[in-house]
Amino acid sequence: MTNGLYYYIKQAWKKPDKKVLRERMTEWRAGNVFTKVEKPLRLDRARALGYKDKKGFVIIRVKIKRGGHKRSRPNKGRRSKRMHINKNLKMNYKWIAEGRVSKKFTNLEVLNSYPIGKDGINYFFEVICVDPTRPEIKNDKTMNWITKPENQNRAERGLTSSGKKSRGLRNKSPTSKVRPSVRAGLGRGK
Repeated sequence: MTNGLYYYIKQAWKKPDKKVLRERMTEWRAGNVFTKVEKPLRLDRARALGYKDKKGFVIIRVKIKRGGHKRSRPNKGRRSKRMHINKNLKMNYKWIAEGRVSKKFTNLEVLNSYPIGKDGINYFFEVICVDPTRPEIKNDKTMNWITKPENQNRAERGLTSSGKKSRGLRNKSPTSKVRPSVRAGLGRGK
């Protein structure tokens, strides 16, 4: 049995050429945080996540600093009991990247994203965005759901795939209370 193009692209990304990737990341590090890209680097992944090569779809490469998400200690206005920080941010890097792209490009909606590399300092993601005002998107039967008002600011509200994963919505169970939110089940208002 013969395999298609996307199969071989997927296999190539399982063990990418380190020299080529290192050269690319050196270039990306020197560049801007947000970069509009003509074509996706991982075409197989982009297509699987809903990308189509038509007007209205935009690919944005984003650079995120690596490291802990520990919040800084407040320097005034609290008693000592409330001064220390022992919580880390629960958001994953992918969700942070999508949120930053959503805030930067306010006319676009974030569809999904995928990683394209990491080095000692940064993570690099390609974020698939859609312009909901384009007639090509409005007339596309598989994509016109994103033009509806309830799908605005998806990344900032945690409605993308990585946002749902961070919020613990991937698995259902009768014992863990995560739907619609963890705070909804704390017994407030009873």
